[in-house]
Amino acid sequence: MTKQIVNQCDVSRIIEMAWEDRTPFEAIAALYGLDESAVIRLMRRELKAASFRCWRKRVTGRVTKHARLRSPDITRAYCPTQYKHR
Repeated sequence: MTKQIVNQCDVSRIIEMAWEDRTPFEAIAALYGLDESAVIRLMRRELKAASFRCWRKRVTGRVTKHARLRSPDITRAYCPTQYKHR
């Protein structure tokens, strides 16, 4: 079952996840039902052209953005210190 993107908060979170190096496209697909090509379309639509090109250059070939290419030792999607809890 896919979650429908209904508001700008969802779009903002997808963009944030897409920029994160350790968040694979599969995590975005699991939460929002968007495969890699749909994320690329969303990023192209929502970002400025230069920002989109920068993002594409950054994620193209990045092993951590694809779960199947990652080392099996990596079981988390982000660094343990990335999100600070108060």
